[in-house]
Amino acid sequence: MRMRPTLSWTPAEKLPPGTTDLEPVADALRAGGVLVLSGAGISTESGIPDYRGEGGSLSRHTPMTYQDFTADAQARRRYWARSHLGWRTFGRARPNAGHRAVAAFGRHGRLAGVITQNVDRLHQAAGSEDVVELHGSLDRVVCLSCGDLSARRELAARLEQANAGFEPVAAAINPDGDADLTDEQVGDFRVMPCRACGGILKPDVVFFGETVPPQRVEHCRNLVREATSLLVLGSSLTVMSGLRFVRQAAQAGKPVLIVNRDPTRGDQHALTRVELPLGSALTTLAHRLDIPLDGQGTAEERPRG
Repeated sequence: MRMRPTLSWTPAEKLPPGTTDLEPVADALRAGGVLVLSGAGISTESGIPDYRGEGGSLSRHTPMTYQDFTADAQARRRYWARSHLGWRTFGRARPNAGHRAVAAFGRHGRLAGVITQNVDRLHQAAGSEDVVELHGSLDRVVCLSCGDLSARRELAARLEQANAGFEPVAAAINPDGDADLTDEQVGDFRVMPCRACGGILKPDVVFFGETVPPQRVEHCRNLVREATSLLVLGSSLTVMSGLRFVRQAAQAGKPVLIVNRDPTRGDQHALTRVELPLGSALTTLAHRLDIPLDGQGTAEERPRG
């Protein structure tokens, strides 16, 4: 379950310090069977902000909760106005060097899989295959009444038509694709119902306070069981949805390696935490392993739905 976000967690003083030594990560990739667990930090170089790092959005923004979205029509209006505006920017984001490096590791047989906590589909756009989207994806929309799935671009077109002239200037775009708007800017924004049954539409993502589907969690647990090591990229591991896989790997005696600029909640379970920017760190690793970054992952990025 993704809990309501909080800034109350402070890393314990006894956690191991970070390092700039990439060799333990390189060794794991040489051995193969590495399972990647990525978080918002891998997408910051694509222009999508982090939740908690320096300048993270939680310092000024609380993401929508499932309870608020389902219970309050005005909250849904506010969410869809902000999300619609945010999608214009969010949907244009392109994979960065970190995404491309992960895709290259996969193409060259070094990975057991990729689990991402992100909802931006940038791993897939870079060329990664069989990515498990732990929290879903913003490019799909689901009806809460009939379960109908549709493409976000279709809803975006409907919202554009129904809200002609909606052109507020957002203070910022957030990791969940939500834009910061005032209630005055939201105004009387029109929300679209499900075309199939008239029900409430929701992005096909796991909101804070909502439960990750059990079958998805079990699939990820199986990936951890089959992997030889776990590589965490750009996640603070503050919420249990990702931290549980770190704990599982550590309990099984599998190396946990973290690349993140700031301390994480999983540091105590890690063999190492590398304090380097992800794009440059992963590019360095690819060069060290003689893995080219051209090809499927660096040509024209694949469409995201």
